Amino acid sequence: MKRLLFFVFSVLIFASCGRKDPDANLKIFKYNESAGILSLDPIYAKDQPHIWACNQLYNSLVAFDDDMNVVPSVAKSWNISEDGKTYTFLLRDDVLFHNDSCFNGKSRRVVASDFEYSFNRLLDRKLSSPGTWIFGNVESFKALNDSVFQVELKEAFPAFLGILSMQYASVVPHEAVEFYGEDFGRHPVGTGPFKFQYWKEGVRLVMRKNPDYFEEIVGVKLPYIDAVSISFLVDKQVAFMEFVKGKTDFMSGVDARYKDELLTRDGFLRSKYEDKFYLIREPYLNTEYLTFFIDTQEEKTDKERQVALRQAVNYSIDREKMLRYLRNGIGTPGNGGIIPAGLPGYDSLGKIGYAFNQQKSFELIEKYHLQGTEIKLYTTKDYIDLAKFVQSSVSDVGLACKVEEMMPAALREKRAQCSLPFFRSSWVADYPDAENYLSLFATGNFAPQGPNYSHYSNPQFDALYEKAIATNSLSDRALIYHEMDSLMMTEAPVVILFYDEVLRFVNKRVSGFNGNPVNLLNLKTVKID
Repeated sequence: MKRLLFFVFSVLIFASCGRKDPDANLKIFKYNESAGILSLDPIYAKDQPHIWACNQLYNSLVAFDDDMNVVPSVAKSWNISEDGKTYTFLLRDDVLFHNDSCFNGKSRRVVASDFEYSFNRLLDRKLSSPGTWIFGNVESFKALNDSVFQVELKEAFPAFLGILSMQYASVVPHEAVEFYGEDFGRHPVGTGPFKFQYWKEGVRLVMRKNPDYFEEIVGVKLPYIDAVSISFLVDKQVAFMEFVKGKTDFMSGVDARYKDELLTRDGFLRSKYEDKFYLIREPYLNTEYLTFFIDTQEEKTDKERQVALRQAVNYSIDREKMLRYLRNGIGTPGNGGIIPAGLPGYDSLGKIGYAFNQQKSFELIEKYHLQGTEIKLYTTKDYIDLAKFVQSSVSDVGLACKVEEMMPAALREKRAQCSLPFFRSSWVADYPDAENYLSLFATGNFAPQGPNYSHYSNPQFDALYEKAIATNSLSDRALIYHEMDSLMMTEAPVVILFYDEVLRFVNKRVSGFNGNPVNLLNLKTVKID
């Protein structure tokens, strides 16, 4: 009996060794997502892990290219009315939903009523999507026929076209939502370059090439690779080692624990890794800054002195030195305004803001008798090193600065209640338009109802803001944005620290992998050796 079992076992081993793995020659792009993924339903794609995965599975009417230009997607063209309120989209006739059992083994073409259904679904209160805000300015939308879809806005808003590129606005088929019900988020059906294949929560998610995808380059259909495989290793150190070993193809950002292992002091890839992977550095639409809460009464009675104090703090900080020693050169020094590099209106010529100038700090402090004035900076643990740097800089020019560390949730709550005088802030673009940043200083957006946590208020700024959102031309709008940014920074309600960068470490077997200012993961043009 033992001999028989040994013989059977030997035969099975021999057979399995001789059998070819059907996936052995597939070109599979692999990456790790330590934060995990809860749903692949686009109406819940709120953060980066979910946006990245959903971007492989779905399409919207329009998209952004890597240079932040709005380009066609399911809509091949569009028209905007002269008053800026009516958007009419002409749809492609060759976009198919993924071949899925919900269609009884057949493919189905996307028509305008699918967008009507998808947008109504996003707004369904019972589904509690965090993305309903994108249609806050929408009066109505409707399919005029199978090929034409129209959206009416309450008020003109030029950034709306960019908002439609968000995952929230993706098109989904009603058949799949009805067929899978509450499990649609675990069995997604879209139109994207990849289609759902397999998902074991906390272990692996696999998406295979969509053979019916509608986009192509020079007659070659996209995507180029066969599959995308996402692992879910929670420990970032373990995930880093897997990347170094070549078991994953891509890593975004750099953890403080291995920052110095990977990067030189100036932010370049260390030579010992140059034969394994390459580094892509791109501007990221994230401005890191400190915010002063402007007390209305103080501003009325002592505005000139309060502005001088804020300006003195701004001039005291050597942002180049701060980035070099605390962030290995990652980021662009925040010597300009609130608009980050990568957006129209950004201060590329250095005419806005505050470059390091201790002499100007001393002059302001002496002129307005600010010596020894105490300010208290509130921050979170992750940014304590930056806060300490600012504390030292401010102390060097004769001001007193104390730093208090808070839990992130507590800081957010206190900030919303307008009970912090000086605090750490950041703003990552919800959509790639400078309006998203400048709205932080509009009087109508005072916290807690809106995101103006500084309570900065200026009638001239508000008038320019209204003018900008009524201007359809991006180039004309950029000029207004620049004027607004300059005006706001003159009164210095914020201290811009730096404009962030996207760091992408990519295995050398991968090509066609590009960066972009919104850090969107686009794998349809990636190639693998």
